[in-house]
Amino acid sequence: MTPETLIHEVTIEGNLKQFLLVLLVSLSVAVLPQIWGWLRQIPYTLLLVIVGLGLAFIDVRLVSLSPELILLIFLPPLLFEAAWNLEWSKLKRDLVPIALYAVLGVVISVAGVAFALNQIAGVSLAIALLVGASISATDPVSVIALFRELGVEKRLALLVEGESLFNDGIAVVAFSFLVGFSLGTDEVGIPSLVARFLAFVGIGIAVGSAIGFGISYLTQRFDLPLVEQSLTLVSAYGTYIIVEDLGGSGVIGVVVMGLIFGNFGSQIGMQPSTRLAVTQFWDFLAFFVNSIMFLLIGDRISFAGLQANLGLIGITVVAMFVTRAIAIFGLGWLSNRLAKSEISLADRTVIWWGGLRGSVSIALALSVPEVFPERQKIIAIVFGVVLFTLLVQGLTTKPLLEKLGLLSNQELRQQYLEAIAQRVALNRVLKYLSDVSGDRKIEPEFSNHLVSQLQEKLNLLQAEINQMYDRSPELRQMTIDKLEGDLQAIEADTYAEFVRAGQLNEMPISVLQQCFQARNEKIVY
Repeated sequence: MTPETLIHEVTIEGNLKQFLLVLLVSLSVAVLPQIWGWLRQIPYTLLLVIVGLGLAFIDVRLVSLSPELILLIFLPPLLFEAAWNLEWSKLKRDLVPIALYAVLGVVISVAGVAFALNQIAGVSLAIALLVGASISATDPVSVIALFRELGVEKRLALLVEGESLFNDGIAVVAFSFLVGFSLGTDEVGIPSLVARFLAFVGIGIAVGSAIGFGISYLTQRFDLPLVEQSLTLVSAYGTYIIVEDLGGSGVIGVVVMGLIFGNFGSQIGMQPSTRLAVTQFWDFLAFFVNSIMFLLIGDRISFAGLQANLGLIGITVVAMFVTRAIAIFGLGWLSNRLAKSEISLADRTVIWWGGLRGSVSIALALSVPEVFPERQKIIAIVFGVVLFTLLVQGLTTKPLLEKLGLLSNQELRQQYLEAIAQRVALNRVLKYLSDVSGDRKIEPEFSNHLVSQLQEKLNLLQAEINQMYDRSPELRQMTIDKLEGDLQAIEADTYAEFVRAGQLNEMPISVLQQCFQARNEKIVY
């Protein structure tokens, strides 16, 4: 065995140990709230950061990656998972505010933070711009998880997640520009900047669309769940690499491909069981990647670096809050005027305060080239800001939602869903008893008595369900939303059967979606 082979094997073994250690720590952190209930008040991602900080304090380092690999490894799965789960039918209704927040919001954030650091703290413009670009990328993982747990309105969750998804794409494009400008490898000028931006985005959209539709039509030719699941993974990383090699934005490419695959390809080319398996696979992958990233936040913290740059971190935090307030409240008002978006002041307040920084900001900061002067200062400032948003905003979002009256009655929702589940179970039990009632081994007296008892329980349960339903408009809306989703899924699966059988070339326009949209517009107006 040659020395090179031996070194390679030792490296592989070391990486495998790191992988297992990170997974073990992540699973342990996920289990802790089930053991100590008071930990459930702390978001999972914040617990990971705290654990990472503890490990960094005792000098235990989990993951060692080169800056070049940070974006390539972590961004594609995070972006694809978010895009896969976004419903285009709902997303397109709020495209105007999301586009304003993602494009103009990033510009306002980068410019405002860079101005504050450069003019107030005297930081060089190159460093100030890179810090501004890094922290302009929001990360709603903790907030969305909290929204789902508390039953926050779906539209508000969609606005937060949609804004973050497209915001990340624009932020990464801006960061790429600024790295080139700072190193002197790119020209500075408005015409060249606009041209490069259009080329970046255009190539990303074109390649992402081609791969998204191509894989969508390919998967409808066969029904192999494991192959289709693997194709999504290959497509996410493949799209990112191809677009980057062509000089475009890999982030935009993955987002576009994920939206197409999740809303079109999964409907025409995948069985419902396959879609569920793919969703579960990406849930795990996003969980694992986010776990690594949030552990990295604590793991890579340099306490000496944070202390040395405490003043710069404070200035950046204040500038970030001010610029985000200008973007969210100002652009939200503009969207309400232009597109009648009807984003309330309370919703805008949550979007503003819920703009946590996380995995993407960390990935961008760590991807700054080693040759860049004062790279460690950029990392320290970004890590400090991310840590602040997670500790302060992450822990105060729930009280803010309560204060603004945006929380639903989660206890009532849970009681209602439990009653629905019990009703389904009793109906199935009664059906089974009816099917076996002719069996001579079962005494009719026992069977009739049991059926009578169960029917009485079922009647009481139905009365309880009706009472909860009548006194809660929220439950009525939840029931309507679920019914609409189930009906649209049946319609889409029916069309997909015709496409797979070769009787249709493409999916017809959804009739139910038009009906639901017309109904909602009638209710609003």
